[in-house]
Amino acid sequence: MAGGGADSRSVAEKLFAIADAFAGREDLSLSEIASRARLPLSTAHRLVGEWVEWGGLVRGDDGRYRVGMRLWRLGVRQPTALRLRRIAMPYLRDLLESTGEHVHLAVRDGLGAIYLERLSGPGAVPVISDVGSRLPLHATGVGLVLLAHAPTEVFDEVLASNPRRYLPNTLTDERGLRRRLAEIRSFGLSTSVEELTVGAFSVAAPVRDASGEVVAAVSIIAHVERVGEPQFALGVRMAARGVSSALGFRAPGE
Repeated sequence: MAGGGADSRSVAEKLFAIADAFAGREDLSLSEIASRARLPLSTAHRLVGEWVEWGGLVRGDDGRYRVGMRLWRLGVRQPTALRLRRIAMPYLRDLLESTGEHVHLAVRDGLGAIYLERLSGPGAVPVISDVGSRLPLHATGVGLVLLAHAPTEVFDEVLASNPRRYLPNTLTDERGLRRRLAEIRSFGLSTSVEELTVGAFSVAAPVRDASGEVVAAVSIIAHVERVGEPQFALGVRMAARGVSSALGFRAPGE
């Protein structure tokens, strides 16, 4: 076993150790899981197989493992996430009514953005995000907002992970990302055009709690033909401010 010595952990503890191995990582090989969970390769193989059978992990075509939707959906049901979603829902519904496009609420988990809610109009642009989805910080509107307000080490980890360029507009280089994140912090808004999905653009804004910490992001994803319409930026700002106020945040001067 990696680390040496007898392993007195229960089976449940070993399963949780495998789940913890994915903290800050998008995907892992079996040997990486074994090393990070401090398990023999044979034990890791057996327990990872149980995770996959249950739906907590999925094995990609490249042979690497990723956290499965069943585990993410459990995560978004935890009390803090449920409270945030409940508080945000009236503002998300208003945003949907005024735009007719996709409306999202997301929080950061490691190097990903987890979607706590998605409301969609009947003619909204096709997207891959859904409740419980976990998408990369660097390639999504909500993710860029969350990354802009994350600790410095999170940005360093994103760079070290060799972020994927999904489309020509996806920023992956350090200089470009630093400039983009500084703009988001300065203007309080992220606008992304065809960075993850062809034919779509997003506008996202931060949600702050009573202490002023950014705890979530609200966004709209719409047809790229509507990118110049001013109601999207205004609506997202108002929704994010409304949720922040409901969480107890008071902007300077209020």
